[in-house]
Amino acid sequence: MSTNRLRRAMLGLIVSAPIGGLLACGYRLRGMVDLPFQVIAITGNPSPPLRADIQTSILTGTDVKVAINPKDADLILEITNDISGREILAYNSAGQVSAYRLNIRVGFRAYDLAGAEIIPDSEIYMTRDMDFSNTTVLATDVQQQQFLSLMRKDLAVQILRRVSAAAKAPRSRTF
Repeated sequence: MSTNRLRRAMLGLIVSAPIGGLLACGYRLRGMVDLPFQVIAITGNPSPPLRADIQTSILTGTDVKVAINPKDADLILEITNDISGREILAYNSAGQVSAYRLNIRVGFRAYDLAGAEIIPDSEIYMTRDMDFSNTTVLATDVQQQQFLSLMRKDLAVQILRRVSAAAKAPRSRTF
């Protein structure tokens, strides 16, 4: 009976050691984004998928609501540009495209109703490399759309994290 207890104790130690190491180094899972605002309005000209991803990130990852009218919001998030594209990375020996680089560039700024800038004009740029094959064109198109969707979702979370960090940072006063 004591060998079973010894085995359980050793197994418990082996299982808990990596978790303890992660906790000791400061690792923690990403939780909700802590925004010091109650209502956010999204303005500007984001693409419909990006607008939907930002709204979803706000509604699921924060305690903040999304306003339709900017006059009802504490913070206005203005998307100044939203450009996505792809560029050729490599060719194969037959001269056909074998790899693309997908990229999305989003410009934004955030300010409150009084006009005080929380974040001045900023830009986030994300790229992802993708292999391409002429034999599986349809599958590659689906994969490209999935990559772009995941990139937009990541950009939405990054924008919210930047807004959160900028809102918590002390502002310097100019005289």
